[in-house]
Amino acid sequence: MIEKEALESLRVEQFAFDEASEAAIPAILTKYPEGRQASAVLPMLDLAQRQMRRTTGSAWLPVAAMNEVAERLRMPPIRVYEVATFYLMFNRRPIGKFHLQVCTTTPCWLRGSDEVVAACRKSTGIAGWGETSKDGLFTMTEVECLGACVNAPILQVNDDFYEDMDGPATENLLAALRHGDVPPAGSALGRQGSAPADGRTTLLGNGC
Repeated sequence: MIEKEALESLRVEQFAFDEASEAAIPAILTKYPEGRQASAVLPMLDLAQRQMRRTTGSAWLPVAAMNEVAERLRMPPIRVYEVATFYLMFNRRPIGKFHLQVCTTTPCWLRGSDEVVAACRKSTGIAGWGETSKDGLFTMTEVECLGACVNAPILQVNDDFYEDMDGPATENLLAALRHGDVPPAGSALGRQGSAPADGRTTLLGNGC
């Protein structure tokens, strides 16, 4: 567990891709023709952020990591900074172990995202967007559409989508995470994919 004070004081003066990241880089770069390596900036930044999470417990991008990406792709650092500051998926300061990304766009809001937001705040003690809980476990971010509107409301935790959420389901999820249990991603109602919430309404007969 990373305490909030440790997250805030974490400073990275140097960054180098580790062995696991180096093994992944060739496959990324071969997707782009010679002279167009800058097109790989998104996956390279993602790789750096995932390394930070793997090695420090906090998924974020220090400037040193952005500079390393710029050097690898032979592009001006400012171009990398522009990308990293434009996309919400990149964190430019340390975050908690569990990144609570709450969709509040219209479909999720209509389906009750306010309850999810309230439950997150109640369970973590977080007051505002972008804040980290005192125990350093949770960071809460408001995000735009996550593209799973049919199963709204959605709470994304790190890379996992938790769907069909409400207040109690959110509190139960965060309690499990706090105790080291990571529930399977998917619908809190148990429905498969985007099947009707009340079950099938067609093709119910034995002859179908």
